[in-house]
Amino acid sequence: MTAEAVPLEPEPKRSGMDKVLDWVERVGNKVPHPVLMFAYLIVGVIVLSAILGLMGVSVTEEIAVPVPVEVTPDFYEDVSQYGLSGAGAAEVHYEIREQTIAIRSLLTIEGIRFLFTSFVPNFQGFGALAVTLIAMMGAGAAEIAGLLAALIRKLVKVAPRGIIAYLIVLVGVLSSVASDAGYLILIPLGAAAFLAVGRHPVAGLAAGFAGVAAVFMANLVPTPTDAMLIEITNESIALVGGTSISITADYFFQVVSVLAMTLVAGVVTNRVIEPRLGKFNPADGDETVQAAAAEMDPEVEARGLRAALWAFLAVLGVVLVCTLPPGAPLRDPETGAIIGQTPFMGSLLFIVMLFFFVPGIAFGRAVGAYKSANDVIAAVVKTFAGLGGLIFMLMLISQFIAYFNYSNLPAVIATALADWLGQAGIPAIPLLIGFVLVIVLLDFIMPGALAKWAIFAPIFVPLFIRLGVPAQTVFSAYRVGDSPINTLTPLMVYFPVIVGFVQRYQKNAGVGTLVALMLPYAGVVLVAWLVLLILWFVLGIPLGPGYPVSL
Repeated sequence: MTAEAVPLEPEPKRSGMDKVLDWVERVGNKVPHPVLMFAYLIVGVIVLSAILGLMGVSVTEEIAVPVPVEVTPDFYEDVSQYGLSGAGAAEVHYEIREQTIAIRSLLTIEGIRFLFTSFVPNFQGFGALAVTLIAMMGAGAAEIAGLLAALIRKLVKVAPRGIIAYLIVLVGVLSSVASDAGYLILIPLGAAAFLAVGRHPVAGLAAGFAGVAAVFMANLVPTPTDAMLIEITNESIALVGGTSISITADYFFQVVSVLAMTLVAGVVTNRVIEPRLGKFNPADGDETVQAAAAEMDPEVEARGLRAALWAFLAVLGVVLVCTLPPGAPLRDPETGAIIGQTPFMGSLLFIVMLFFFVPGIAFGRAVGAYKSANDVIAAVVKTFAGLGGLIFMLMLISQFIAYFNYSNLPAVIATALADWLGQAGIPAIPLLIGFVLVIVLLDFIMPGALAKWAIFAPIFVPLFIRLGVPAQTVFSAYRVGDSPINTLTPLMVYFPVIVGFVQRYQKNAGVGTLVALMLPYAGVVLVAWLVLLILWFVLGIPLGPGYPVSL
């Protein structure tokens, strides 16, 4: 008796877009290991700076520079080190100065001295390292205890399956108010949420990354970054004797941008990213993925969640006591403000870490995962041990960024492009589009929002005002151009971290995998957001309360 052969399911037909993204992934994954890539980039910057330095390349332009802040040394009797007080707490102010920016060679005596003497300070002062360790301490303790998996299971029970992608994107967009916490906490949670409902976790990860990075410059509440960008904008307005704008100058546009781009990124997740990824095979992931898929006894889980809730409320109570009363420690010591450049906003990452760390310990003790303090310490150590390769990579990234900035290459390139666009003599709407596209191009080499705006604002804000376009419109255009490419550039400091998150679910993933994954988001969000801006301008809708889109 012969058994009938079971016909194999035909593989789904690959669309043209799928084939293009597959090609991008293959090519991208053939680039050297990110550590080697940044090592090559460092060598390239050194050589290029030497060549351009010998040629005497320079630009002269008005740019916004921070006003020096007076600081005082804080000495402590029991240590030989000291810190500087005043620099972090003070408001950052900018002024417009005319500067000649020349390429600085890294192969001169001064350049070589900088290469050697700055290596340790470059790494010490690299904020991404501290942010990563602090955020991962809280997330790691909660994840190993099982709290994150339990929370995700609760979420997917109450949230309709079809809107999970939109929720993840929206929370990612809003997370920019908490600085960089979204990159390190929300993105893995997006993957876990998709895994819990039987969807491909990498699609959830991509949705989280799109919300956190591709729509970074929009939010429903003003962020600390907004405050600094507005300060630069107002200094640029003063060049033509205009009236300063407030932090709500384009608030209406921000709110609509958040909602519209959430819908756009959610559709891309559901219609493009997830179909391309296909069905997830847990065997493709590491052991943490397979552990997350394991169900916990419902009664034990409920007991753990109750303990975590009480711990969460305790942390919340401490934060409220330290924030709400007049004269509270987390209020601005001079104005009493809570939002803005205040101790509360500067503490958000630490507060977010506590909201995961303390409930994670409570959950772990209630379910038996943590029986003593040593178990908690072991969980944090295990989390940090998994970051060894990332720390090595961050060390090289910190050197590349420092050497790149020392050479003045990014400032010279940005200023030259700005001058070229400003002198093109084209009408307002094409100039707005060209402005956005130049920002997009520069974002590959200058991901930081402040650095680019300090160069572009003094050039373009006065130029557009003379064309009848107010500063708030230029500022809104900058939002559009600055965000989408954050998902694609390896120079964004958290890009290697996100590659590591993808490798939890696809062991063979690389830089090309992440670029191919995020390319549809970057392209569609950019086009949709630019169309929204142009329509807003043409229809003459106010950008904020009392702020018209044109003069």
